[in-house]
Amino acid sequence: MEYIALFDLDGVILDTEGQYTLVWNRIGEKYGKEKDFGILIKGQTFDKILKEHFHSEAQRKEVIQLLNEFETEMRYDYVPGAVEFVDSLKEIGVRCAVVTSSNRLKMEKVYRHHPDLREKFDYILTSEDFTQSKPSPECYLTGMRMLGSDAAHTVIFEDSVSGLTAARGSGARVVGLTTTNDAGTVRKYADFVINDFTGCVFEDFLKKPENVSAY
Repeated sequence: MEYIALFDLDGVILDTEGQYTLVWNRIGEKYGKEKDFGILIKGQTFDKILKEHFHSEAQRKEVIQLLNEFETEMRYDYVPGAVEFVDSLKEIGVRCAVVTSSNRLKMEKVYRHHPDLREKFDYILTSEDFTQSKPSPECYLTGMRMLGSDAAHTVIFEDSVSGLTAARGSGARVVGLTTTNDAGTVRKYADFVINDFTGCVFEDFLKKPENVSAY
């Protein structure tokens, strides 16, 4: 069986997590939520965030509007080396999928900035494609099934604690990025730790996990 690669989106393919942290922290302050609310909810689906943290219909409508306005204006820059790394996987025949907690509405905004993104992956799975939010591993198990593979032949790239927990729970090999959390935090969940994809070679992540920074 050939290896496959599964990627989270924000903080892995797109360098957007810092922006999301700021906006969710502002929303948290507005509605009296915990300090560092943006870190607390990272990696979760929008539906889960709304259901668990905003209990009135009026609040939910306001938060939906605030986030839609933010996502319309935000930047969607790529994480350094991400495009080159994904392209290199296609060249060696590694099938790839994005597995994101974002919904399809958000993805339409992403495609307006990066119309070629869909062509780079075999599948792009969004929150509508699974029933449980990260940290449940369901989303990554779904990605494996879609690509006809299993945990023993899967490498997952993640950044948030919820996402890393989901990746680890799937049984796959995990590469953690330090785009959202420091290396010490990421190392608790990942087999390899990288800052970004600059200079990364896929075969390096198939070696015996060292639980140390690979790049």
